[in-house]
Amino acid sequence: MSEKIAVVGSGAFGTALAVIALAGRSAVTLVGRNPSLISDLKAERLHDAALPGIYLPDTLEFSAEAEAIADASIVLFAMPSQAQADAARQYGPYLSKDAIVVTCAKGIERATGNLLTDMLERELPDHPIAVLSGPGFAADIAKGLPTAMAIAAEDMEVAERLAQAISGRTFRLYASSDRIGVQLGGALKNVLAIACGIVEGGGIGDSARAALIARGLAEMSRFVVAKGGQADTVRGLSGLGDLVLTATSHQSRNLRFGIALGRGEKVDPLQGALVEGALAASVASRLAAELSIIMPITDAVSAIIDGRLDIAEAIEQLMTRPITTE
Repeated sequence: MSEKIAVVGSGAFGTALAVIALAGRSAVTLVGRNPSLISDLKAERLHDAALPGIYLPDTLEFSAEAEAIADASIVLFAMPSQAQADAARQYGPYLSKDAIVVTCAKGIERATGNLLTDMLERELPDHPIAVLSGPGFAADIAKGLPTAMAIAAEDMEVAERLAQAISGRTFRLYASSDRIGVQLGGALKNVLAIACGIVEGGGIGDSARAALIARGLAEMSRFVVAKGGQADTVRGLSGLGDLVLTATSHQSRNLRFGIALGRGEKVDPLQGALVEGALAASVASRLAAELSIIMPITDAVSAIIDGRLDIAEAIEQLMTRPITTE
């Protein structure tokens, strides 16, 4: 294929996306800020800190220079959500005139409550902005295990172009024009995965986990619609699909963080591997209050993380809410 792809962000997910995007083409560059790491990746073709034991193809290119994205027609931003604005300012001057930028993070801008596409449009007004999200762990993607995700752009033709360009034999992208729903599904499912982890860590039972997944999906749908997205998107890959994966697999940092909370352990979500759901919980809870949206699970997770509510009190509040119809 003729598309030249650059992936900015040399963590686990960025590296995995670079590996899978390389399938069927010969022009993919992984760009990172750490020259020492990039040098090691070039020499050893292994990223043991992020993807242990997974070989990186000989044809994958690496660079620590921002200029490396200059000839790319598609640039994937694969750094954490709260680093995307800085990345846009750093790499924006080197984007080619017609480059499409794809945010691959799952979060909400903490300072403003904006979606990442809104933030990137503010920083990069001359470029189409898309979002990639859905149920896919970095290790599974890099190993070539079958994975399906969603990619959304305001212009459906752009979304379809991106789906064709990035998909491979084991990595399938479904195009969407609902950037709002795809993004909020990716951000809010992390919050709900923490809730499911609390249930597991506290020994509250699998029935409670199933209830959280179902009722959490209802919360997510209300929020998406209130923000201008489509309810159907929540029932797709970037909503239900990602929620089921993240709420049930121990590969999920958000689930493991919730398990630690459920066991009564003190865990800092900003130390070590970033827990995106811990950052999104308070933002989503605040935005829901501003929009008069009822989101009791999200509110409870936010309050537990902030130390305003203990787990027993949270369960009591959730179970004694007024009885309503489904």
